[in-house]
Amino acid sequence: MHKEDVKQILFTNEQIKARIAEMGKQLTKDYLGKKLVIVSLLKGAAWFTADLSREIDLPVRTDFMVVSSYGNATMTSGMLKIYLDVRDDLRGKDVLIVDDILDTGVTLGAVVDMMKEHSPASVKTCVLCDKKERRLNEFEADYVGFTVPDEFLVGYGLDYAGDYRNLPFIGVLNSSVYARTK
Repeated sequence: MHKEDVKQILFTNEQIKARIAEMGKQLTKDYLGKKLVIVSLLKGAAWFTADLSREIDLPVRTDFMVVSSYGNATMTSGMLKIYLDVRDDLRGKDVLIVDDILDTGVTLGAVVDMMKEHSPASVKTCVLCDKKERRLNEFEADYVGFTVPDEFLVGYGLDYAGDYRNLPFIGVLNSSVYARTK
């Protein structure tokens, strides 16, 4: 978790916090009078979910899923693995799936389909980062923090092989870091 492995900072901690505050205000408005359940996709979305939920001025339930289509790679395998599923009864509730990054759309699209099987009142998605160039399907998030370039990002929950999540900013990882492991 070395800052010297980051070639460029895209968003500072202050920029991230300001954007999350804006998103929290919008979500407060949009979910007023509803039974909101945030389903956070671990591990990467934990940082975003914690800060976002504190910015929503409503009663909020939180549940977690652990899913992956990457493992320790830099590219999706296309195969979704579920390591932890939701435990809350989602029937009739408004579900907001929160993830750190939307790139191919494979993982988030599959999770949305799984959530619909729980008979919620609604299912929407919220991502901190949206990497549109990588999309393999037509999936679009309902709420987006930042649109980002097609680079490998780390920090603020985003990782490479489990490392760099604790950086307080979002930055571009030097390709030399993951080239060493190929």
